[in-house]
Order: sequence, then structure tokens, then C-alpha cells
Amino acid sequence: MGLKKRSKVNPEFSMSSLTDIIFLLLIFFMLTSSMVIPNALNLKLPGKSSKNTPPSTEQPNVVAVSSSGKYTWNGSAVSAGDIERRVRDLKKTKGKFTLILSPHGSAPNESVVAVMDVAYRWGINATLVDPR
Repeated sequence: MGLKKRSKVNPEFSMSSLTDIIFLLLIFFMLTSSMVIPNALNLKLPGKSSKNTPPSTEQPNVVAVSSSGKYTWNGSAVSAGDIERRVRDLKKTKGKFTLILSPHGSAPNESVVAVMDVAYRWGINATLVDPR
């Protein structure tokens, strides 16, 4: 018996299922990207301003972060909870003030962001300065 195997390959490929999947992915990413709200910190870098404001006579509120992640407020050691309490008290008494954040070059990012987060939650300006 002369039976032959069919070794012929069908060269056609259906793209309809692939285009359906791509279309669904496109809709999914368009919907999810519109729902994402950027969570940014209100951080102002020091620089020149066009306004001529007289220099303030009050003591600046400087929070320094050491390389080990310890905090100091105007030279005195404080904890993260103390920073929150002081910011809350200043916000209630002064209303609007600026917090100067001076981290060490090798300070942990978590410690620096924790101070910026406190400033963001209480709606105050945080200025990042180089401690040099």
C-alpha cells in the first residue's frame, strides 16, 4: 500500500483573536491610567525669587537628618513624633511657615521622606537645602 503522509503546512494565520486581545489591553490601560492620581510632595528648592520680601526676623525651622536617620530640630535632637507635634503646634499658632529640611548626603531616604510627608499633610512649605 502506498500511503503518504501529508506534510503540507497550512500557511494561513488568523489575526482576529490577536487584535481582540490587543484592543482589550488598550482599553484596560487607558482606563487605569486615567484613575492614577500622582502622589507628589510639595517640595520647593531654594533659589532666587522675583519678589522683594524683607528677610524674616524669626528663627528658621531647620530639621536636619543625620546619616544614621536621627532628626534634629534647630540643633536639638527630636524624634519623628516630636517633629509632627512641633509642626502641628506651629501651624496652629503661626498658620503659614516654611520648614527647612537639611539631610546629610548619606541619610536614609525613608527618614527624609517622613519629614516631607509631615510637611505635606499639614500643608506647609518644605525647602530642601544642601547641608554644606
